[in-house]
Amino acid sequence: MKVAVLPGDGIGPEIVAEALKVLSVLDLKLELEQADVGGSAYESSGHPLPEATARLAQQADAVLFGAVGDWKYDNLERSLRPEQAILGLRKTLGLYANFRPAICYPELTHASSLKPELIGGLDILIIRELTGDIYFGQPKGRRTAVDGPFIGAEEGFDTMRYTRPEIERIMHTAFKAAEKRSQRVTSVDKSNVLETSQLWRDVATEIGKAYPHVALDHMYVDNAAMQLVKEPKKFDVLVTGNMFGDILSDEAAMLTGSIGMLPSASLNAKNQGLYEPSHGSAPDIAGKGLANPLATILSAAMMLRFSLNMPAQADRIERAVQKVLASGLRTPDIYSEGTQRVGTVQMGDAVVAALK
Repeated sequence: MKVAVLPGDGIGPEIVAEALKVLSVLDLKLELEQADVGGSAYESSGHPLPEATARLAQQADAVLFGAVGDWKYDNLERSLRPEQAILGLRKTLGLYANFRPAICYPELTHASSLKPELIGGLDILIIRELTGDIYFGQPKGRRTAVDGPFIGAEEGFDTMRYTRPEIERIMHTAFKAAEKRSQRVTSVDKSNVLETSQLWRDVATEIGKAYPHVALDHMYVDNAAMQLVKEPKKFDVLVTGNMFGDILSDEAAMLTGSIGMLPSASLNAKNQGLYEPSHGSAPDIAGKGLANPLATILSAAMMLRFSLNMPAQADRIERAVQKVLASGLRTPDIYSEGTQRVGTVQMGDAVVAALK
């Protein structure tokens, strides 16, 4: 099995190094090949997603990704900014389904801003559609307004679009995931305002009839944002479009106390996937040994489960992470009084030790 390793920028190389260290002790038959992406690729080749990197990703069974982005690139034209690498890879690989679990480990209930009784035992799976919506809809751009109250002024415009097949396939993905969990799907939209969302709701209702054992409910995105804070454990599988999913998955991540704990997977129809932590590149702490590598290590576990068909090894990694948390080791983002503060490398070493 071939894995493309794309560490990226900021803390990306540090956290990916720890994930690779964990994978190495499992004695897996993996072919690992590394390439530049994001800001590091722009520095070396003038583009955040060089052709060689895109080709490597296409040839691999899975991509292990770190993070991209740095404030120093904010003045580049949009097509050259590091974040365009992620969008490019999603399009190149046809990654349409993003899995973002939000799990609150018992040892970390204190780290959440919510009361323990609201957050304890939290286990949500957010499934976000990745290829459509306002991020990719055309036309988009900037122009001079020709109507409305400010004719002649500069305006920016984006187009929100979804086709029926795009909605159908993400709904099937969500319902199949729910069948393996608590058999509940919440579809999130804004159908009271948007035609795109009305189509989304109509298709969700139709697809739901093919899964009679899975309960389906619909929720407007503003209410969903509120309910995630008010009563998060009412959700099981939450499925939504690209923009709403981008926002809600980050909100759900912070319910658990630290986004540094949460992995993600983005899959195509062949289960080829890109695996990355839910957090960003955090350039302010890069090179200081402060970053939490557990989200990346858990992303590697998701890679073994979904793309490489090694569920037993994925289970081993997840159990090792739980064991390390139970031992009281904490990186700064999840540290509290009475626990032991460790750095990036020490946390990776602890997971390796737990595996052995």
